[in-house]
Amino acid sequence: MKGVILAAGTASRLRPLTDALPKCLLPIGTGTLLGRTLDNLETAGLRDVVIVTGYLEDKIKAHVRERHPRIRPTFITNSVYASTNNIYSLWLVREEIVRAGMLLLDSDILFDSGILEILLRSGFPDCLALKSGIPLGEEEIKVQADAEGRVRKIGKNVPPALAAGESIGIELFSPDLSDALFKAIGRRVAAGDVNTFYESAFQDVIDDGAAIRAVDIGGRLAVEIDTIDDYRSAERDIVPLLPRS
Repeated sequence: MKGVILAAGTASRLRPLTDALPKCLLPIGTGTLLGRTLDNLETAGLRDVVIVTGYLEDKIKAHVRERHPRIRPTFITNSVYASTNNIYSLWLVREEIVRAGMLLLDSDILFDSGILEILLRSGFPDCLALKSGIPLGEEEIKVQADAEGRVRKIGKNVPPALAAGESIGIELFSPDLSDALFKAIGRRVAAGDVNTFYESAFQDVIDDGAAIRAVDIGGRLAVEIDTIDDYRSAERDIVPLLPRS
């Protein structure tokens, strides 16, 4: 299994903070978003990590090589990061995940390392981290699940009243599911659908019969950072409750 981190975007909603730094290298507490994610992967026993870069990619590569010598990174460039979404960045890693499976993470999540352990010990080969018991609106990637926790619908368009919670952007996929997912993404890319979220391809494989479980993270902390308000509140409210990085 390999870790996969998608870190190609420009994060325009965080400007001017991201004028000279990619979002994942914003300082957060005593570390960076990317640094904390790599630390969490290493704690979980994963050192082989595929990182998709684009915007200010040289800074990301230097950071990883200088600060995380025990990580074995493979860097893949999304050269059209400005006009594509994360579904295309994920498509670019397909050759690195052949027969490997992956632990997929967005690069803009500040999260408790225990979440990875929850997924890895869940007993489900294909699952995603679910944050329940929170207010949901239009912005969140919401999950509708059946009584056994299998995901039936995923996306921003799931009605909040029907949602079990928010998908926080951390997924564990077996080699078989990864293969099916890349085939689904390939069909979308061939049709020119490169500017959407990768959850649309999750929905494709679910509709084709794949069983992806929603695993509740309980009280574990996780927050996606999209805006300056997100960033400031994470520094103020979340960082003090996490282990030092």
